[in-house]
Amino acid sequence: MRTNRVLLAAVASVMALALTGCGGDDGESEIPTAASGGATTSSVGSDGQSGGDDVAAYVQAQREYVKCLRENGVDAPDPDDKGTIDFGDNLALKKDAKFRAATEKCADHLTAVPESIEKDNQSKLTAEQIKVKQQYAQCMQENGAADFPDPGPDGLGQGEWNQSSAGAKRAIRICGPIVGVPATPSPGKG
Repeated sequence: MRTNRVLLAAVASVMALALTGCGGDDGESEIPTAASGGATTSSVGSDGQSGGDDVAAYVQAQREYVKCLRENGVDAPDPDDKGTIDFGDNLALKKDAKFRAATEKCADHLTAVPESIEKDNQSKLTAEQIKVKQQYAQCMQENGAADFPDPGPDGLGQGEWNQSSAGAKRAIRICGPIVGVPATPSPGKG
């Protein structure tokens, strides 16, 4: 059961990253959704940098993740043009055994949110928030997730890491309190 909590925490953190912010039209060209069947297009972020390849790969990975969830009995929606999957009520999903089992089976399809999307979706972090991100990265690296990326000067992650290793799961459990995730979640009310 503890493994399920750790995996769910990892999935929740990835979903939280994917679900942060809903931007308006900032001049980027659109990437068609899975429903439209169109080819992916390159996008240029608000900073003028091309992130199309990363974004296209991320959107494709999110489509594969949704496909896997569906194959495992979860009625998941298509990702949007930036790869965001709107699961709706996260509290209800956390209680759904079918969803938890499917997310475990499909964890291999999860990839890091591309930096271009992450930067567009996040507001600028304060110096204190950046310090917390740096402390979290150091904790993760020292407690079993040696490949956990250091945050950049803006506090954002700088790459991918293996979230499914035993060391990573242990590090998530140990370091979670730094970013507000309890090491041992309290029992639910009800």
